[in-house]
Amino acid sequence: MGLKPDHWIRKMALEHGMIEPFVESQVRAGVISYGVSSYGYDMRVARQFKIFTNVHSAIVDPKNFDPQSFVDYEGDVCVVPPNSFALARSVEYFRIPRSVLTLCVGKSTYARCGILTNVTPFEPGWEGHVTLEISNTTPLPARIYAEEGIAQVLFFEADEACEVSYADRKGKYQGQRGVTPPRI
Repeated sequence: MGLKPDHWIRKMALEHGMIEPFVESQVRAGVISYGVSSYGYDMRVARQFKIFTNVHSAIVDPKNFDPQSFVDYEGDVCVVPPNSFALARSVEYFRIPRSVLTLCVGKSTYARCGILTNVTPFEPGWEGHVTLEISNTTPLPARIYAEEGIAQVLFFEADEACEVSYADRKGKYQGQRGVTPPRI
């Protein structure tokens, strides 16, 4: 299994629809960068957010998540409260080949401000908008800029395709669109 370079990412995106919409080069002027990088793809955060709130004194339970724990917000800039988080989604829709696994890491511009982005791996055969978990670890409100870079996706290709893919298992987050809260 090896890390894949920019020319492989371009080919898979353009010929096989792996990333849509796809930005062939890195965009940097006046924005947090996005698009193809040397060994990955910097995805963007869309304008839809679910900001965590404790207005209803709910208990966070991954097996029985209360949707009232979030406030829906749409806009060009989302303010995440201190020591809180928001869910968002990628602008890009991904289709991961059976022989590929991805790992994502947050952009350094945000990380250096105490804003961490967590994304679970995209498994072989998975497709959908990426649900992004954006944590503000600081004691201050933090701005997140929609339509700009939020995390870098690294692509690893195996020597052969997996025997059972995420799609074969009918994974619960297959084909997700929009910001997707936890499911059982």
